[in-house]
Amino acid sequence: SLPPVYIYSPEYVSVCDSLAKVPKRASMVHSLIEAYALHKQMRIVKPKVASMEEMASFHTDAYLQHLQKVSEDGDDDHPDSIEYGLGYDCPATEGIFDYAAAVGGATITAAQCLIDGMCKVAINWSGGWHHAKKDEASGFCYLNDAVLGILRLRRKFDRILYVDLDLHHGDGVEDAFSFTSKVMTVSLHKFSPGFFPGTGDVSDVGLGKGRYYSVNVPIQDGIQDERYYHICESVLKEVYIAFNPKAVVLQLGADTIAGDPMCSFNMTPVGIGKCLKYILQWELATLILGGGGYNLANTARCWTYLTGVILGKTLSSEIPDHEFFTAYGPDYVLEITPSCRPDRNEPHRVQQILNYIKGNLK
Repeated sequence: SLPPVYIYSPEYVSVCDSLAKVPKRASMVHSLIEAYALHKQMRIVKPKVASMEEMASFHTDAYLQHLQKVSEDGDDDHPDSIEYGLGYDCPATEGIFDYAAAVGGATITAAQCLIDGMCKVAINWSGGWHHAKKDEASGFCYLNDAVLGILRLRRKFDRILYVDLDLHHGDGVEDAFSFTSKVMTVSLHKFSPGFFPGTGDVSDVGLGKGRYYSVNVPIQDGIQDERYYHICESVLKEVYIAFNPKAVVLQLGADTIAGDPMCSFNMTPVGIGKCLKYILQWELATLILGGGGYNLANTARCWTYLTGVILGKTLSSEIPDHEFFTAYGPDYVLEITPSCRPDRNEPHRVQQILNYIKGNLK
């Protein structure tokens, strides 16, 4: 079978390193993947930068022009910025437009590789910015590369399944496709009063022709691998039968992992890896994206482990020596141990949610 495509160039990593929320994260992820020599088993493809036209397949011209303008000046107090969601969570820093165009272009490049039949799996760990709206930045996301990737895949694949395993609700992607039956969005996320973005309750199912094509699985703090996998597998099994997707876009934000500053879920990469394996066994064209993940070493551990899962490789427990080795102390191992925190998900409530979703998919 064809090796996976891995979207990478030194220039791309260096642009992604500049994101203030996750400084140098892209380098840490790539360096660890390289330290385990996983890049040698993949087809490395250099990403193209997205053109204004490509970005405008989802975003409004007015928003893109404003983003470009404030990016050139590094102007964080432009009067129109508030209207476009810039400031606070999404500061209008210098060069932000180039970052957005780079990430958007990388995800489009990955999608095109799948369309061209170059691979069955294409990976862009620096993508997955799922909160951005067509005319508004949100939650550290300036450009919704996941939406751009889905729109590109729609040129070839009739029905696309988007699965979002980030800690946060994939609201930007859901909103983009809430009225269509051609894209089904499935999001497993923390749902709790006051927790960003506040949407994605189980009753949120899509609109118009897209009714029942949005699936939301609200989860409480402390969930661990076994229960999470049970939920994920139960939902995906029903989704696959009901929707019969032709391609998959999978967002694997690592902010669910134990040790993340979000301090919410209590997952390890092994649990997420089981969910990934479940999707890979469908053998569909699959676009893999990153997302959140604010404990940088754990995020690199997670995405490196998941790259190993995609390649069918078991990785050595000892972190190999490499540029960022010291970030992996004090034990310098790939494994992550769950924290001692209670799981707030009651089996009865979980079953209620699963039954509700199953009913909608029938």
